[in-house]
This record gives sequence, structure tokens and C-alpha cells, in this order.
Amino acid sequence: MKKILEYISNNVLVKVASLNSVSVIIKIIAGFLTSKFIAIYVGSEGMALVGNLRNFVGSVQSLSILGLYKGVVKYIAEFKNDVVQLSKTLSTVFYLGFIMSLLTCFVVYFKADYINELIFTEDNNYAYVIKIFAVALPFYALNMFAFSILNGFSKYKYLIIFNIFGQVLGAIVTILLIWLEQIDGALIAVVTTESLIFLITLVGILNRRNVVKLIRASNFSFSFAKKLGSYSGMALFSAIILPVVAILIRTYIIDNIGLKEAGFWEAMNRISKYYLLFISSLLTLYILPRFSEIDNIKEFRKEVFSFYKTIIPIFALGLIVIYFLRHFIVRVVLTEEFLPVKELFFWQLLGDFIKVLSIVIAYQFLAKRMFWHYIITEAFSVVVLYFTSKILIDEFGLVGANMAHFVTYVLYYAIILLIFYSSLFGVIPEKNE
Repeated sequence: MKKILEYISNNVLVKVASLNSVSVIIKIIAGFLTSKFIAIYVGSEGMALVGNLRNFVGSVQSLSILGLYKGVVKYIAEFKNDVVQLSKTLSTVFYLGFIMSLLTCFVVYFKADYINELIFTEDNNYAYVIKIFAVALPFYALNMFAFSILNGFSKYKYLIIFNIFGQVLGAIVTILLIWLEQIDGALIAVVTTESLIFLITLVGILNRRNVVKLIRASNFSFSFAKKLGSYSGMALFSAIILPVVAILIRTYIIDNIGLKEAGFWEAMNRISKYYLLFISSLLTLYILPRFSEIDNIKEFRKEVFSFYKTIIPIFALGLIVIYFLRHFIVRVVLTEEFLPVKELFFWQLLGDFIKVLSIVIAYQFLAKRMFWHYIITEAFSVVVLYFTSKILIDEFGLVGANMAHFVTYVLYYAIILLIFYSSLFGVIPEKNE
């Protein structure tokens, strides 16, 4: 027992995971509460509309910050002890994000009617929701900038505390809006809650006045902006393509099976998103900064297999528990109307397990700016996902979309292993030891 306690106290990954789990549990509870209210007050058809808006919002949010978040984390982690380079990093990212978020804000606001026609059915006019989103967008950009600074400085404790307060605030606002305005409230919540969190993260940044002072227009660097271009390209590719594919798949389900069934698929995606929170937040908080610091194969291999040994067994056990409790989960998180969702769990859980195995390694693409590796593998995965979804939906019905999710990540993982085979399993050269 003593050895186990010593291991936990000395293992940074385990410490971050333990601290992070508190935030994740609160986020899951908040997510389940909001999902319950959506299920009760909006129903499966409304959930499909919420899903389309959520995908659109995610794309535009990433566009508004030029997909720079992960690149900023890397360079802050790299230059945190170099004041000159750090100032260039912060100044360049702040002004790039400021300009782009304002431009995006204006375009979204004045094209709200056109956007409404693209993401909603003809009978629904929610252009005013899109205009609210446009106004809230710059605050989201500032929030992500603040988060990237704290993440780059490895201020895990502050990040997690802000996440906890943010989730509580977001859940309260979402539940109130849904209770008061039903579908309209749910849609407004989607476009505003992440921007509201800026009120909390602002406190953390103001407390780091020494960092704020480094942000100067005179320190804007075009050469550094060029460096960030690869990160921006990688992030924007995923941020735009993945939601578009999700909308296309959801639309295909609506056209070929029904709007209600599209709502079931969206409900399964929401549940998946919440149980994956632990892993996804851990990857952002720990793996990306750690991979950015590593400069040799030996350490990279050690971190990957450490993650596999410490986190993956717990994750696998959690997925097994979720599968056997799926009937209970659907009833508690959603409503009786959503009981058909329990038939989608098996393939979704399998796909998510393989997904986590692969993206742990694939984070090296981001950490080391492996631009074309990232773009080609991501493009491959979305093309496979789209076409296998259509084929398997035609053959097996709604569950075919979840089967396609599994098939996609099996093939994606195979490619990732092929790319990193020598780094993970080959002989390490002496200079890398």
C-alpha cells in the first residue's frame, strides 16, 4: 500500500487525473442535468436541431480564434522562461484572435438569416439566436485565450477550479433557459454558455498581471504568426470538416429514417461526449504540454505507454460499466422516448475505446507540428466516416451510424500505429536515449 501511495504522489499524470476527475464529474453531472431538461422540454426532434446548432457553433468558435488554442499552449509551455519570446507569443495570438473574432462576429450577425436556412429546417426560424451567438463570440475568444495561457503555464489547479465554476454557471443558465423558453432556451444556451465562462477566467488572468503586461501591439510578430499557421491549419481543418460531416450524417438520417431518429443519434453523441470528458480534458491538460516539452523518442514512448498503463484500464472498465447500465442511463439522463438509444451503445463504446487509443498517440502531430500527417489522417477519417455511415445506415438502419464510428477509428488507429511504429516499438538510437 505504501508503494502505491508513493507512486501516486510522484506520478504527475495520476495527480492531474485525480484532480481533473473532480471537474469532470461536475461537468458530467451538469451535462446530464441539461440533457435531461432538453429531453423533457424539447424532445428527440428538438435535440436534433440542437445538435445541428452545436456543430455550427463549434466550427465558428474555432474559426474565431483561428484554431490557435493548442499551438498557443505549446509555445507558452516552451517559452515560459523566455520573456522576449513569451511576449511575442502572447501579443501575436491576442491581436490575431481579436481581429479574427470581430470579423467572424460581423459576418455571422449580418448573415444570420442565410445561416439559419443552412442549419435548420425550413419551418424553423432562429436567426435571432444566431445573432446572439455573434455578439457572444468575442467573449468566447477571450476565454480561450485566457485558458491557453493558464494551460501553457501548467496551472492545472486553476484551470480545473475555473472549469468547475464554469460548468456550474453554464448548467444553471442552460436549465433556466430551457425551463422558461423550451427549444428557444436550449438554442440560446448553446450559443452563450461558453462565453459566460469568460467572467470566471478573467479573474485568473487579472491575477497574473505580469503576463498581461507582456501583451503589446509592438511585440506582434509576423514570423511567429507564420509559425502558428500550421497549428491554425490543423485545428481549423478538424473544426470545420468534422462538424460539417456530423451535420451531413444527421441530415442523411433525417432524410432516410426520420427527425426523431436523428435526435436519438444526437442523444448517443451527447452521452459519449460526457463520458469522454475525463480523457479529452486530460489530454489537453497534460499530454499536449508534455509532448511539446519532450525532445526524444524514449520519453515519447514512455509517456504513451504510461498513459496506456495508468488511464486506459480504468477507462475500459468504465466503458464496460456504462454498457451494462445503458438502460438505466437512458432512463435517468433522458426520458422513455429515448429508450431506442440503448441499442446504439455497443458500437459507440467500442469506437470510443479505439478512438482514445489512437488520439493519445496522434497528439504528437499537434505537439511537433506534423502538419501533413495530421491533415491526411484527419481527411482519411472523415471521408471513411461519411461514406461508411451512408453504407451502414442503408444496410442496418440507425445503428449503422455508430458502426461506422467504430470502423472509422479502427482504420485510423491502424494508420497511426503505422506512422509511429518505429517510435513506439523500434530500437531507440543511442542519441535518443
